[in-house]
Amino acid sequence: MAGDGESRRWLAAQAAAQRGWLRLAVLSGLLASLLTIAQLGLLAWILSQLLVEGSALDSLGGAFLAVAGCLALRALAQWGQEMAGQEASERVRRRVRTELLDHLAALGPVRAGAHHPGGVASQLVEQVDALDGYVARFLPHCYLALAGPLTILAVVAWLDWLAAAFLLLAAPLIPLFMALVGAGAERVNREQFAAVTRLSSHFLDRVRGMTTLQLFGRTADATREVYTAADHYRRLSLRPLRLAFLSSAVLEFFASVAIAVVAIYVGFGLLGYIDYGPSPELTLFSGLLVLLLAPEFFQPLRSLAQHYHDRAAAIGAAQGMLALLAEPARPRHQRQGPAPRGDARVELVGVALNHPGRGRVLGPLDIRVAPGETLVITGPSGAGKSSLLQLLAGFVAPDSGVRRALPGLRLAWLDQRPWLVQGSLAENLRLTAPSASDAQLVVALERVGLGEMLAGLPEGLATPLGERGVGLSGGQAQRLAVARLFLSDADLVLLDEPTASLDEASEAKVVAALQALAVDGPSLVIATHHPALMRLATRHRVIEAGHFVAAPAGEASDA
Repeated sequence: MAGDGESRRWLAAQAAAQRGWLRLAVLSGLLASLLTIAQLGLLAWILSQLLVEGSALDSLGGAFLAVAGCLALRALAQWGQEMAGQEASERVRRRVRTELLDHLAALGPVRAGAHHPGGVASQLVEQVDALDGYVARFLPHCYLALAGPLTILAVVAWLDWLAAAFLLLAAPLIPLFMALVGAGAERVNREQFAAVTRLSSHFLDRVRGMTTLQLFGRTADATREVYTAADHYRRLSLRPLRLAFLSSAVLEFFASVAIAVVAIYVGFGLLGYIDYGPSPELTLFSGLLVLLLAPEFFQPLRSLAQHYHDRAAAIGAAQGMLALLAEPARPRHQRQGPAPRGDARVELVGVALNHPGRGRVLGPLDIRVAPGETLVITGPSGAGKSSLLQLLAGFVAPDSGVRRALPGLRLAWLDQRPWLVQGSLAENLRLTAPSASDAQLVVALERVGLGEMLAGLPEGLATPLGERGVGLSGGQAQRLAVARLFLSDADLVLLDEPTASLDEASEAKVVAALQALAVDGPSLVIATHHPALMRLATRHRVIEAGHFVAAPAGEASDA
């Protein structure tokens, strides 16, 4: 887990890329502050002319027009500040989201699959969006909270230096107490983001397992678990809100006290009860302008305090995202060698693979896959069969050795849990062949023995399926996945225990479908324990403890 310092540096680096838009936001905010000073000065001058000089109201038409002009220009400057901040925020969030997606792609399907999809979705949406307030509002207000009050302080000092001294004494108390109250905000927000990530994963698991929960009568228990997790997240969400209200109360208290002190000084000075320093020189214009500027002096600090928790939320979100980005990712095509020797479609030469916490799980070993062959790999569980298939597919890169593959090699993958999406039967088939016609889909289904099932469906190819094939039996779902292999026009098909969870009848149909697929010409590599699939082999290799052992009699060498 990244520390606060590293999170701040990362956030600063992200914001630095949008320095131009952030500068525009600051300049627009500063222009709005100057127009506010001009507007308040005009109002004080108008009242002074009416009450002290006795000027006629119609003689001040130009001053009223100037006030209206200041209001319009101030609104335009505030719009520019908001627009520039939002544009910088949008660009930063787009860049961070792209960086996260690229990193997940670099991890590959194996390492990325180790992250729960609910947690990843929470990071890509909620944690990235948590940067919005930090970039769009907090960062510009960091500069405006310094430039705005200093400008107002200079004007007040020009009018009355004693009133400026009162404001100057009160100003440091506000950020001091704001920082003290919000000291734990980063930790609270970090815990909140971790809780919502766990809640997303927890809820998604229960939704996916709804059928199993109903079969075992555990839906009430699952509902209580989700309620308990959601209630825990609710309590965590209230903690930063309590901090926000507390820090706002502290800020308003000190700002109100400071404004009251200035008002008392101006009032007593105008009444002649104070004759110290510049107070005898106070006029209605100068005193009223000081009173009008006093709240505006604290307004940038109020805005900074309002968005201070956006910073805490961004730091909490950044720590979660940095933890994902810190996970080492090896490019899929690292150690990619030249084209394989001879007529092989893919070849591994001296490859070895390590897994964190487990050490070496495979190799070093060599293997070649020739066109049209059916290579069956057997061995005990944990021997490295799945890792070998992942290396052949290029899903992971070897720690040593090279993978050689034909340029433009088309791959297909099938394991014991085929990936089926919520959609129609046709949409699931077209995942590998988007332009396939309905007639081609029907032929593919008939080749895997699903023609009779299709004929019995009232909606035919438009029959809806649930996520992960809800509506089909395990054997039907597996054969549907094999039908996609017929449509994929792949050169190399990798199968990891494709019949492990099937009954005998379904297994026989899947084996027959794979035998028909082998006739079409792709190379098949099958990792299995099942004798029925072993009989499909034109070549057989046995793997134990990550190494090939003596091949069955009559097997050709890979050398």
